[in-house]
Amino acid sequence: MPNPAEYLHLRPESPLPPVTAQAPYRAVAVIDAEVSWSWQVELSNWLVRSGCLYMMAWGLNCSSWDDSVDVANIEQFEPANIPEDKFVMTTWHADKPLSEAFWFSKNCASHPVVKLDRIVVIHIAAEAREKELLTAYREA
Repeated sequence: MPNPAEYLHLRPESPLPPVTAQAPYRAVAVIDAEVSWSWQVELSNWLVRSGCLYMMAWGLNCSSWDDSVDVANIEQFEPANIPEDKFVMTTWHADKPLSEAFWFSKNCASHPVVKLDRIVVIHIAAEAREKELLTAYREA
C-alpha cells in the first residue's frame, strides 16, 4: 500500500516552520489564497531546502509557483550546476480539477534519480481543510 499523504496548512504570509532534515518528498501545493511575491519566494526557498524534489502547483497563480521553485532550486547551487539528486521537478495544473493534480501526483510524478515515497499536500489558505483534502488525495 502506498504511503499516505501528509498535510501541511500554511496561512498566507505566516512564518514558515523550521526546515528539518526530512526524507526527500513530492509536494502538491494547493493554493487557495493570494500571497505576496516575497512570501512566495520565501516558501519556494523553504520547499527546496526542506527536501522537496517534485512540486506540483494547483490553484491561484499556480504557474508562477512553478517558476519560483525553479528559481529557488537554481539559486541554491549557483554558480554550479544542480546535482541530479537535488534537481527539483516542477509542474503546474491550471484549469484542471484538483482531483487531476492529485491523480498526477500519485501516478506520474517521479524523480529521475531519487525515489520519493513521502507525499505532502501543502495547503495555502486562510482556513485548514485537512480531512477534505487528504480524502480527495486518497480517492484520486
